[in-house]
Amino acid sequence: MKIETQSFLKKLVDDLHNLINCTIITPTDQDYNISRKVYNAMINKHPGGIVMCSNVTEVQTAVNFARKNNLLVAIRGGGHNGGGLGLCDDGMVIDLSGLKSITVNAENKTVKVGGGCIWNEVDNATHEYGLAIPSGMVSSTGVGGLTLGGGVGYLSRKYGLTIDNLLEAEMVLADGSIVITNKDEHSDLFWAIRGGGGNFGVVTEFTFQAHHQKMVYGGPTLWPIEQTEEIMAWFDSFIRTAPDDINGFIATMIIPESPFPEHLHNKKFCAIVWCYTGDMDNIKETFAPVLDKNPLFAHMGEMPYPALQAMFDGLFPTGMQWYWKADFFKSLTPEISAQHLKFGSKIPTPLSQMHLYPISGAASRVGATDTPWAYRDAEYCGVYVGVDPDPKNADKITNWCKDYYNALHPYSAGGAYSNFMMDEGQERIKASYKQNYERLTKIKYQYDPNNFFRVNQNIAPKA
Repeated sequence: MKIETQSFLKKLVDDLHNLINCTIITPTDQDYNISRKVYNAMINKHPGGIVMCSNVTEVQTAVNFARKNNLLVAIRGGGHNGGGLGLCDDGMVIDLSGLKSITVNAENKTVKVGGGCIWNEVDNATHEYGLAIPSGMVSSTGVGGLTLGGGVGYLSRKYGLTIDNLLEAEMVLADGSIVITNKDEHSDLFWAIRGGGGNFGVVTEFTFQAHHQKMVYGGPTLWPIEQTEEIMAWFDSFIRTAPDDINGFIATMIIPESPFPEHLHNKKFCAIVWCYTGDMDNIKETFAPVLDKNPLFAHMGEMPYPALQAMFDGLFPTGMQWYWKADFFKSLTPEISAQHLKFGSKIPTPLSQMHLYPISGAASRVGATDTPWAYRDAEYCGVYVGVDPDPKNADKITNWCKDYYNALHPYSAGGAYSNFMMDEGQERIKASYKQNYERLTKIKYQYDPNNFFRVNQNIAPKA
């Protein structure tokens, strides 16, 4: 932003308040320092103002005001983003947390969701009707950010990514217009937002296809970290031929003191967290191969889907230090699993960990160019997260993630899931969209030629 902060504040007070009937938080307000915080405490940005919107008209007014006054804008939904891209220095944050509407149509299994909703709010609303929408692995995640980036989660093998279940979106564009986009209206824009992130406008409402899924069977199984190579090789073979109803993600982690038994505390393990969506009468047969691997600990059972989705929320409250690195992989070769053993054996802090999410089943049966999400041929989406409550450990967790990434990236498919990326530069973004990047730049030019929406994993407009 080119103007002085004081001038920005004057605009907020003298002009924006006359246009918009919502709370505007500025650096002189008592709750400013609380309001500017996001999930990742490693992000410490100071916006000139935070506009707390509660409907599409307020979002439209804020966008128009920011554009006319040449203000840098960040859009904050749930605020989970690892890179802190829902925040900016000096400019305006358009906060969507007031857009909380959820409307479930049980007859046609569709759900309209406000752009400020969190997934646990949606899960609880749909569960009443025995329905679920594929989302992620942590229910405190925001709907908007997860959806626009893709949406990899427990239900991906059965029902696809979150974007594969998006039917329609209401958006405020850079020019301030409000549009509905779907496969028939603004179809190019609809293509772009299914994986292209927040580059194309502010989504104020999503419409999803839900599925009959009230209960699941799942939970964690643990093996000593020394068995990492063995378990990864077995899982790679098992999941490739498993029915879509069974999913699980691999983790290397230190077991926390709660909610696990005491004899496991503070020890390193290779874990698999399972989710089964099929006939509960087939549990014994389905999980026999898992139990044949003799896990040191297995805590699985039938539960409501929202319970599995929220199982680990308590371990990761807002305000931790986070650093993320990520890659896609087409297999789990011995060279790859050896690196996971190496870095899993020297996890730097109790909450730091690695996850590998399968990209198979229904998620893999969408064409590589049908959405911007280009890595449908990848078998795994990998992420290394350094996590700790103490800022003094920021360098320690960051260096572990970077070293982990540097060791494994040569074996990767090239790009990464954008929701797992920090601020890593244009070449990394291009690699993550692969053959779809050029089409995205042209759609960006059509809908946002001046790159108004640029606080994101940015796709520069190109005519």
